[in-house]
Amino acid sequence: MKAKKIVITGSAGTGKTSVIDFLKTKGFHCFEEVIRTLTSEAKNEVDASDHISNPIVFAKDPLDFNTRLLNGRIDQFNQAKSIDKKIYFFDRGIPDVLAYMDFFNQTYDEAFIKACNNYTYTNVFLLPPWKAIYKTDSGRFESFAEVIQIHEHLKTTYLKFGYHITEVPFGSIESRTDFILDHI
Repeated sequence: MKAKKIVITGSAGTGKTSVIDFLKTKGFHCFEEVIRTLTSEAKNEVDASDHISNPIVFAKDPLDFNTRLLNGRIDQFNQAKSIDKKIYFFDRGIPDVLAYMDFFNQTYDEAFIKACNNYTYTNVFLLPPWKAIYKTDSGRFESFAEVIQIHEHLKTTYLKFGYHITEVPFGSIESRTDFILDHI
């Protein structure tokens, strides 16, 4: 049986990481989001007081930043091949890179599109914007209005690459996790 690669995606502050963390407590192998590490590294390169809402502004070279992000997600995808599990969960997938680049009007070349076509996931679960739980922090800069726009970009991008998207309803971490497990 081929292993299932499951993406849990959504805008910032939708509860993805909480669901991923809960899946870990249930014994599932989960790949964590890689952008926070890259954003922290990039913040050391510039004056953080210049930041508005896009973490890419911290990067001296946005294309290089996004290329490293893309490569980090590809590395995670490939790591799954060496781990003997039937199901893998990813906190964001490769198409997320393109969705965010589209949102911020950044250009990308064919290598980004090829990566989305060459590294495919079994299921995509999209957590919708949820104002009641949204908050900013040192690694999350988007306004709630931007979160809604990013949600639409994520949906559009995954659909463009032929994915069926399952939207996860609001609820407790446990109920959202159960919903995902029931739908794989």
